[in-house]
Amino acid sequence: QVQLVESGGDSVQAGGSLRLSCATSADTHSNTCMAWFRQAPEKEREGVATIDADGNMNYADSVKGRFTIAKDNNKNTLYLQMNALKPDDTAMYYCALEFAGHCPPYRGGWRPGGFFSFWGQGTQVTVSS
Repeated sequence: QVQLVESGGDSVQAGGSLRLSCATSADTHSNTCMAWFRQAPEKEREGVATIDADGNMNYADSVKGRFTIAKDNNKNTLYLQMNALKPDDTAMYYCALEFAGHCPPYRGGWRPGGFFSFWGQGTQVTVSS
């Protein structure tokens, strides 16, 4: 079974930065789509960014220019560098993985159900003003 373990969540001031990590038991160099999702209270879980096996990256409109998704295939670890954090970024952040050659298209948003087979337990990010 593939396991994902997130870390790096913290409480920060608006404008600050955090780097989230997701350690996986899977080979991230294989045909995988990996992603970061987040879920704020009373809201649906939403996709933040995706990266495929070739390193192609896509971002939700709300985080473009501020967040960067990356992976280290030697460490089988996924990262999310978050800069210029806003209070609206406050959420539980989850990493997800699917064995697929390509990630799903954005088309205005990514839904957590149906595509990704493996999920971590989440790490909390809180941004105060």
